[in-house]
Amino acid sequence: MESKLIAAAKTALLDCMGMEPAEKVLIVTDTELRELGEIFFNQARDFGGEAILTEMLPRKSNGEEPPAPVAAAMKEADVVLLVTKKSLSHTQARKEANKAGARIASLPGLTRDMMARALNADYEQIETLSKSVSRLLSQGKKARLTTPAGTDLILDLSGREGHPDTGFYREKGMFGNLPAGEAYIAPLENTAQGVLVVDGSMAGIGRIKHPITIHIRNGYAEEINGGEEAAILNSLLAPHGKAGRNIAELGIGTNPHAELTGEVLEDEKILGTVHVALGDNHTIGGIVEVSSHLDGVVLSPTLEIDGLLIIKDGKPVC
Repeated sequence: MESKLIAAAKTALLDCMGMEPAEKVLIVTDTELRELGEIFFNQARDFGGEAILTEMLPRKSNGEEPPAPVAAAMKEADVVLLVTKKSLSHTQARKEANKAGARIASLPGLTRDMMARALNADYEQIETLSKSVSRLLSQGKKARLTTPAGTDLILDLSGREGHPDTGFYREKGMFGNLPAGEAYIAPLENTAQGVLVVDGSMAGIGRIKHPITIHIRNGYAEEINGGEEAAILNSLLAPHGKAGRNIAELGIGTNPHAELTGEVLEDEKILGTVHVALGDNHTIGGIVEVSSHLDGVVLSPTLEIDGLLIIKDGKPVC
């Protein structure tokens, strides 16, 4: 296992981030993921980078800003890896660091198994598929998502740009997740209609035992029903008001090594799955800004874009 973790760290730093010797490489971690953060730090140091490890307390929710000193350090680095329990992807700190030229990868909820398995992937293959799907999203106007569990959701994509999460972030200002492997888009606000049944996993909750049924009207999750997980989701959304219930993202997994574990960072990358997020979308082309972004993964989806079949019962067809 240790050799696979070291190999994964090297893949992330050298292949994915394109790290060069003497570059300033900042590893942001927290008290929960310190062990994994130190593996990345050690590899960055051994490769000759100006390696910096900063540890903070875990954030309370995905999208919550890091402390100001951490945000300042991010803006000064060439390469930043965010190895934290909660996601910093949809934060102003991440956005400002990208504007300053930092190349950033977010690894929220990373585990030893996930790092050893899904981070050791063929990223050239993932890049090809992710770019292909993102082009279809960019060209599309209407997406329809259905599942055997009861999802039937219509999303308006008009005028929005699809984004490929390829795993390669080698140019100034680039950003994405690691492990990588998805294509995603921010649907138009106030337009999504239908029902979303989350039966895979949910950010902030984990693997789903009792499906969460979300009734969506005019772009917002108006009613959330189900068992214990539905109650937890309602409590997670409560502090964020209406903006936290915005239908923020449609994403398609493209990583054949990813498996369903309950950690959404990996689950949303599974080839043949689709995820829909609630909350913030201002960093991916939308206009809603809120300190929450919660992805829900659905299993065995069928996805059509303008009538073109992209996925059929969990199997890619396009």
